[in-house]
Amino acid sequence: MKSPAAAPASQASLPRVLVIDDDRKLCRLIRDYLAPMGYAVEAVHTGPEGVERAAAESWHAVLLDLMLPGLDGFEVLKRIRARTDVPVLMLTARGDEADRIVGLEMGADDYLPKTFSTRELLARLRAVTRHSGRSKTEGADADQEIGVGPLRVRPSAAAVLGDQPLSLTPVEYDLLVSLARARGRVKTREALLDEIRERDYDVFDRSIDVHISALRKKLDDDPKHPRFIRTLRSAGYMMVDPEDSE
Repeated sequence: MKSPAAAPASQASLPRVLVIDDDRKLCRLIRDYLAPMGYAVEAVHTGPEGVERAAAESWHAVLLDLMLPGLDGFEVLKRIRARTDVPVLMLTARGDEADRIVGLEMGADDYLPKTFSTRELLARLRAVTRHSGRSKTEGADADQEIGVGPLRVRPSAAAVLGDQPLSLTPVEYDLLVSLARARGRVKTREALLDEIRERDYDVFDRSIDVHISALRKKLDDDPKHPRFIRTLRSAGYMMVDPEDSE
């Protein structure tokens, strides 16, 4: 497939993507497609190499295979998440939904089966990296701090619960910002998926529920007695003020 033409840029200024996959042919295909689209792509082919490179350098995103020599993708993801919040997009040949859910629960931002089209790869890559560049493009009004009880959220900076900063993945952060901005109003799963992924979704896609579950854990929010995120059956999710959730 021919890649669309893109304006040249110096390597130093390009967004950097690390591919961790032992399929060298696939790594070359990803590099050859993304390079003309404005990405600098590097690849490593074992789990230990992936952990070391992901943590040692600055990346805009990591594309991570689940089937790797040395360490499997889940262990690589676990170790990456212990050291950096870089956006991680899982690549997997496995069709089992359980594998995708486990990866999302461990901190991956999205997943992509290896039957993906290059167009879908680009769309999902742009979606998971969108958060890191938001502060450069949003106006001051859009960056105003949002307060929900003891929770403080600044869309292009950080989230703090009480006096403790929250360590969130980019997707979790986007979800929190979306829900906080719509406090008191229901956000459907479809609306949240559209906002955080900017792609077509599957009606039965459970990833949004997994991300919400992870976000709740970091907020110390019990879904049975929620302080912040309330589930409305068959409708979606709603951010509430802790004082109103008694």
